[in-house]
Amino acid sequence: MGLDTGRFLQRTKEMVDACQPSTPLEQNPGVMLGLIMGTAAQLGRDKITLITSPGIADLGAWLEQLIAESTGKLGKGIIPVDREALGAPDVYGKDRIFAYIRLENEPDTGQAAQVAALEKAGHPVVRIAVPNIYNLGQEFFRWEIATAVAGSILGINAFNQPDVEASKIVTKQLTSAYESSGALPPEKPILEEAGFKLFTDEKNAAALSQSAASDRSLKNYLRAHLARLGAGDYFALLAYVEMNPEHEALLQTLRMAVRDRKHVATCLGFGPRFLHSTGQAYKGGPNSGVFLQITCDDAHDLPVPGQKYTFGVVKAAQARGDFQVLADRNRRALRVHLGSDVKTGLAKLAELVKQIL
Repeated sequence: MGLDTGRFLQRTKEMVDACQPSTPLEQNPGVMLGLIMGTAAQLGRDKITLITSPGIADLGAWLEQLIAESTGKLGKGIIPVDREALGAPDVYGKDRIFAYIRLENEPDTGQAAQVAALEKAGHPVVRIAVPNIYNLGQEFFRWEIATAVAGSILGINAFNQPDVEASKIVTKQLTSAYESSGALPPEKPILEEAGFKLFTDEKNAAALSQSAASDRSLKNYLRAHLARLGAGDYFALLAYVEMNPEHEALLQTLRMAVRDRKHVATCLGFGPRFLHSTGQAYKGGPNSGVFLQITCDDAHDLPVPGQKYTFGVVKAAQARGDFQVLADRNRRALRVHLGSDVKTGLAKLAELVKQIL
């Protein structure tokens, strides 16, 4: 990558040394951050919004995985919120802290002004200055220590991922069924309308049908689902569609509409990628998530060498396995299945949600 690895490791060692058990607590960067995160979560601020300078934007995805997978278990956890564009201070509830990780040699002045506005409004903001990219190793280490400390405060083991395994088991059962029968087990949608299909489990279906009453339309089912969001909840989009800029832009539009109207934290994950990241917290963490899973038909598919199933079948099995475990954990979840024209389907879905809100 053209980096001076010696320089990178030397900088990182400075943080390793600073986080030693012998360092007094108030001078220990990792422990202090962990105390803030864990204590805030105990006091109800159990979402951490990650704000990163554009030059280190992808650090957010790394931190999202670290925090969610390590702390989201036994009904507890800290929900990381990554790539959620900053809004005005009044769109946020009292369930968040903000972490502003600023690249000092390439700061974003607009972003800095928005963070200052959040602070002025009384939102808790942790500021971390990163002089340049050679200090990223320091942040890896600082946040690893912090996450372990926060886990200790929450009373959980930060070093296991019990709920990731649960969806793997269901996925394996589904792909094995395909190998023996040549098809995934049949499933029946609760609604088919305008190229969309809605799926959920019996418990969620009953709750949504009751809310939708006599108007069991796509729009009204979606309205009923979004109406389940309350103070302290978060909304998560679980998109089993191709991860590309067009799809992300449409999903971000949908996500921001929910955030701005409902004043709740929002998360966006592309499947199956997020299963080893936020997937653990969604299933094992606090039952405060409202989930909208999005699946599609594959316009192009590829065979898996030596197997009857294709990569499309594996992806479908992963989505269904993921959803089944959410349902087993009594999560509020609904699945929207698009056709093979994903871009058009997402655009329609985003427009529908905006109308509803």
